[in-house]
Amino acid sequence: MRMKFPKRYVIVVLTFICTCVCYIERVGFSIAYTVAADAAGVSQSTKGTILSTFYYGYACSQVPGGWAAQRIGGRRVLLLSFVLWSLTCALVPLDPNQVMMLVLARFLVGVAQGFIFPSIHTVLAQWVPPHERSRSVSLTMSGMYLGAAAGMLFLPSLVKFKGPQSVFLAEAALGAAWSLIWFKCASDQPRLDHPKAATAGFGESLLPIKGNMQKMKVENGGSSGHASIIPWKRILLSLPVWAIVVNNFTFHYALYVLMNWLPTYFEQGLQLSLQDMGSSKMMPYLNMFIFSNIGGVVADHLITRRILSVTRTRKFLNTIGFIVASLALMILPMFRTSGGAVFCSSVALGFLALGRAGFAVNHMDVAPRYVGILMGISNTAGTLAGIVGVGLTGQLLEAAKTTHSDLSSPESWKPVFFIPGILCIFSSFVFLLFSTGERIFD
Repeated sequence: MRMKFPKRYVIVVLTFICTCVCYIERVGFSIAYTVAADAAGVSQSTKGTILSTFYYGYACSQVPGGWAAQRIGGRRVLLLSFVLWSLTCALVPLDPNQVMMLVLARFLVGVAQGFIFPSIHTVLAQWVPPHERSRSVSLTMSGMYLGAAAGMLFLPSLVKFKGPQSVFLAEAALGAAWSLIWFKCASDQPRLDHPKAATAGFGESLLPIKGNMQKMKVENGGSSGHASIIPWKRILLSLPVWAIVVNNFTFHYALYVLMNWLPTYFEQGLQLSLQDMGSSKMMPYLNMFIFSNIGGVVADHLITRRILSVTRTRKFLNTIGFIVASLALMILPMFRTSGGAVFCSSVALGFLALGRAGFAVNHMDVAPRYVGILMGISNTAGTLAGIVGVGLTGQLLEAAKTTHSDLSSPESWKPVFFIPGILCIFSSFVFLLFSTGERIFD
């Protein structure tokens, strides 16, 4: 008798590949644009502006992305988002001198990708049962880090032999391939009254279902129309929600600064060539992939074995992850060798990924029915971190270059890494004080 692969596993694997491809695109642009911009003599502040433009578009579509996923379904929104950013990559030339065209292109890619993560969380909340959420979300999100690692490993060589524009075309091809697979293999969740619903193992419906309207009406003491009303005021005034938001901001501040400026740090801060570094340059992101999945498995183990409550599990993993990451970030500029820098950045990003088993899964704990909306709000804060962090880093480095004549001095890079280090300490205390693992929105 042939065993059937549960549909929810297919969905999780496909969302994992989705995040992987998205981050190949993000790292790929950083690598390709850095090479092209340096060859054209573009200033560090201009580079920071171009690299941060993506996040302006990304910020604009986070909450609308959550709303759209809530209303028309995460599956459809995810497909449309992928098609849009893939087409943009395929059609736009990489010319550092055409600043406005690059700004517009990166803004459009940011808008398109902004719909992706709220949609993913909506899909996972529908399909994944509560006892599998930590490892499912961790696996899906770890695709970001595997994608970043793959990008750091392979794309510098692609740029070297085929030129920066080849990266855009390769990313567009990957996006198109995933879109076709998602269109063919993904489906909406089964209805609650469907005979295959239980065997599919989906988590919870986020959209009103006709068969349950009467039940919802009786339970809520009102009309069924009220079941789909989003409690915006309660969400925006909730301290546990703000604990998630603050930690998402800090996580993405550190991640985006390292993702966008680590190539510059290796090449100008340490005078190393990315091509000559071999596979070591991918280690920080590979470490994120490993630690993200460790965090998910540990969290589910602690919860299902009743070793710790959901609340204590989230706080424990979040605190360990962010405190260790803060220490690694703050000592990073002190290491002046390739091995030391790779080690510190790997520890920092690895433990940040471990912390995602705390704050990132917490969206589903507190508001499974409104997880797309909550993820949109939370990821908007994370995107603002990208705008602030990436742009500010460019300004800091431009000022340091004026003071020290180049960027090879450790003093040039201390503010770059100290800021996210301090933010990690602050955010961990906020999460300890205000977070909860209990459901607070019905």
